[in-house]
Amino acid sequence: MPEETSPILSSIKNIFSIPDLRNRVLFMLGLLAVYRIGAFIPTPGINHTALEQLFQAQAGTIFGFLDIFSGGNLRRFSIFALGIMPYITASIILQLATVVVPYLEKLSKEGELGRRKITQYTRYLTVVLTLFQSFMTAIALERSGGGGGPEIVLAPGWHFRFMVMITLTTGTAFIMWLGEQITERGIGNGISLIIFAGIVVGLPRAIHDIWVNLQQRTWSIFTVIVLVIVMVATVAAVVFVERGQRKIPIQYAKRVVGRKIYGGQSTHLPLRVNSGGVIPVIFAASIVSIPSTLGVVMPGTFMRSLAGQLAQGMPLYNLLYITGIIFFAFFYVSIIFNPMEVADNIRKYGGYIPGIRPGKRTAEFIDKILSRLTAAGAIYLVLVCLLPEFLMTGFKVQPIPVIGPRMDDFLNSAGLGWMTTGLGVTFYFGGTSLLIVVGVAMDTVQQIESQLIMRHYDGFLKKGRVRGRR
Repeated sequence: MPEETSPILSSIKNIFSIPDLRNRVLFMLGLLAVYRIGAFIPTPGINHTALEQLFQAQAGTIFGFLDIFSGGNLRRFSIFALGIMPYITASIILQLATVVVPYLEKLSKEGELGRRKITQYTRYLTVVLTLFQSFMTAIALERSGGGGGPEIVLAPGWHFRFMVMITLTTGTAFIMWLGEQITERGIGNGISLIIFAGIVVGLPRAIHDIWVNLQQRTWSIFTVIVLVIVMVATVAAVVFVERGQRKIPIQYAKRVVGRKIYGGQSTHLPLRVNSGGVIPVIFAASIVSIPSTLGVVMPGTFMRSLAGQLAQGMPLYNLLYITGIIFFAFFYVSIIFNPMEVADNIRKYGGYIPGIRPGKRTAEFIDKILSRLTAAGAIYLVLVCLLPEFLMTGFKVQPIPVIGPRMDDFLNSAGLGWMTTGLGVTFYFGGTSLLIVVGVAMDTVQQIESQLIMRHYDGFLKKGRVRGRR
């Protein structure tokens, strides 16, 4: 009897047997390979040994977080050092501006032509932000050297600053182009896949660091077991919630057109628990990282004190991070989903929700359910992002007024000092990183599976389909 082929291997074989899908997958992989090659092209004028020492001293801070998103490019200070974050920041600004600027709001309602115009403005703003960030980065590197250690910048001055501005701006613009090409001609969302690739390439190094710490007895077996349990629980929670949806029943009335009868069928409107995906997390992380970056560049007691208060695990950092995630969860859903427009479309085609009047009442009903789902999704994002990091970096209670020092003394006396210091695990395994990796992987697999099913092939799972997040 012939041996049964594994469903996953059979699906991979089907992918490469379809010319169009094969070309899309190979195109995506090729551009991601180009991105990784560019990550090893260094920016001239930098003492990379001194820069590595600086990042080792900044381990566990917001700069380690930004280095993860850039795929290690910031630590190596390659031509892609700023990564895709300026483009994400520009997207945040433009999306916020569509609410308050009438011209942009009008463009957003003009369909494909308006979206192209907003995308063009986003590109221009990305270049402006990259020029500013690269200039501030050059100044920060010039000021970070010395102090008894080796200089990071070999030849400080305006020549170095202009070179860094041109190099990093060109690199970010090239990454932005790569992401758009992957979205248009490949599989999946290009920007998300670039962030995904930047995180995934660091996982082998993180596993190696854990193994070294075990051999050197820096960590105990108990610490590693707790780490693995947290990782598995986080991945399981992400998969469970990202596939969750609320189905609103919709009934279509029968219509007689000539001699034919249309309608009379029932369907449903699926609403995701987490409609925004990883976008609220990325947006919130971008906003929270701005004061810490400015604290390194701008001299002054206030900015440096603010940057210290916004370090990972600090109460102000957690408060702003949580607030940012909840705000952008609701804000992003309000942009991509319009209950009134959906209600009008349902009524236009002769549909209605049983027990709910068509029109305004239907829009209010959908908006009510969507608000509850978004609130649950925002809480889920906060828990997934902060609980694993709480075990890794701890929760710094000292800065809390009045009760902070007493709480710290109590935890230390009770043998729970790790709650304020964390387990010291590398940031690669943070909840934010796992959320992005799992979420983007599910989206990409769902798109590939949709292409296979459309061509009458089985997907990756025969018993159940992989449902994407949007």
